[in-house]
Amino acid sequence: MTDTPPDRLSNDPNSPFHDPALLERGIGIRFNGAEKTNVDEYCVSEGWIRVAAGKAKDRFGNPMTLKFKGKVEPYFRDEPSPSAG
Repeated sequence: MTDTPPDRLSNDPNSPFHDPALLERGIGIRFNGAEKTNVDEYCVSEGWIRVAAGKAKDRFGNPMTLKFKGKVEPYFRDEPSPSAG
């Protein structure tokens, strides 16, 4: 595992950018300098995040999301656990 978060990551298990191991480790997002805790998906290279729009659902039962553009800075919330050995 690297110390740099991926360029793009999603909470949605159906997304090709979903990585359960990284999500379990914990990733924090700074968006335009402010800490965000409700991010569903982000992309650093394109400069956007997606957040849930309240409790609204689409016709398939998935949460409705809003896309915001700006400076995205992902980071790991904790240090990687050392290997037992």
